[in-house]
Amino acid sequence: MVGFACSTIQQLYQDKKTKVLQRCYQCFRPIAQCFCHVIPLIDNRTEVLILQHVGERCHPFNTARIVRKALRRCELIADDTLRLGSRHLPIHANAGLLYPLANAPSLSDLSADERPSQLVIIDGTWHQAKAIVRDVAQLSGLPCFRLSPTTPGQYRIRLEPNEHSLSTLEATVAALQALEPDTAGFDQLLDAFNSMVENQLNHRGNRVAMRKRKERLSRPRNFPLALRRSPESLVVAYGEGTPGTPGQPQRVSSPVNWVAQRLGTSERFSCRLRQPIPLSDTALKHMRLSAADFDNALSPHEFRHNWSQFIRPDDVLIVYHERTRHLLQQIAASPTRSLVLKAIFGQRALDFHSLEELIAIEGLACPTMENQCRADQRLAMAVLLVDHLMTA
Repeated sequence: MVGFACSTIQQLYQDKKTKVLQRCYQCFRPIAQCFCHVIPLIDNRTEVLILQHVGERCHPFNTARIVRKALRRCELIADDTLRLGSRHLPIHANAGLLYPLANAPSLSDLSADERPSQLVIIDGTWHQAKAIVRDVAQLSGLPCFRLSPTTPGQYRIRLEPNEHSLSTLEATVAALQALEPDTAGFDQLLDAFNSMVENQLNHRGNRVAMRKRKERLSRPRNFPLALRRSPESLVVAYGEGTPGTPGQPQRVSSPVNWVAQRLGTSERFSCRLRQPIPLSDTALKHMRLSAADFDNALSPHEFRHNWSQFIRPDDVLIVYHERTRHLLQQIAASPTRSLVLKAIFGQRALDFHSLEELIAIEGLACPTMENQCRADQRLAMAVLLVDHLMTA
């Protein structure tokens, strides 16, 4: 009798556990929270190709699979960056890439003749998306288009780099509304998405997780004493090195572009270094530079001289990650006491993989710098984080 009772309890527990783990493999939500029945079927004219980083494929809050279910003309390819770069992707002749380059035209500003017939959309974190755009050769020749969101994204159950960042679903809907405003069903799809977000936010377990995350972020950080010094002795720097080759072993980089700013003053340092082999068009595009930007580039000797005139013996150099500091070592510049922002914030066990993600976690607005090179923009991000550390 006791054995029967135990086996019955075990079976009931197993049934309950199985029920909890059951998911809908279209929206990937638990069966009790499935919202596939409210997802409309949209007869879009613009072909949509979603390139999804494999790390997003099974994320319960990923929205790309909802887009694929809703759009009649949509293909989703999930893989890692290396394999996406090595396979032949079904990209059409008149395709455009949805990617927020500073000088990219807005989709809403295009005339009917300028609109792409296929829209390529990257699905992943900002870190993953940048890697895919950088390493998938088929994307390098595509014209880039951007959105101009005027209201914050509604995907509050996932962390976004800034308040105007959109989920893949929101970005796709906004893009298609700009390209084909007469197509029906987009508002209904957004309503289904917003309903899913609200249901998740109202879920007790999610509220507890969000509260625990908020408590974790509010813990005191290990504040370096060096940051208590006069701002005039703090120099924030960002450097870019020679790019590697996809699929090849990582080689030691040498400096290409080096920028720095002294806090508390308007002093800035900016230098491009002469390269023995001209940078590829892909590398220049990634750095948001042109070949003409290197017409007056300096030799390593000239760089060391100019840098020694800018940096002072008692300065503290602040960089985002170790690679930036290693660039100075590669060019044999004078050693300087330094701090690494990634290590300072990493001591708090935060889950971030890029400057953009860290800025979002800290609740800061990512600086927008139109027509600026990538190094200048990322220097501004690092300065923002240092100012935040010093005033928090």
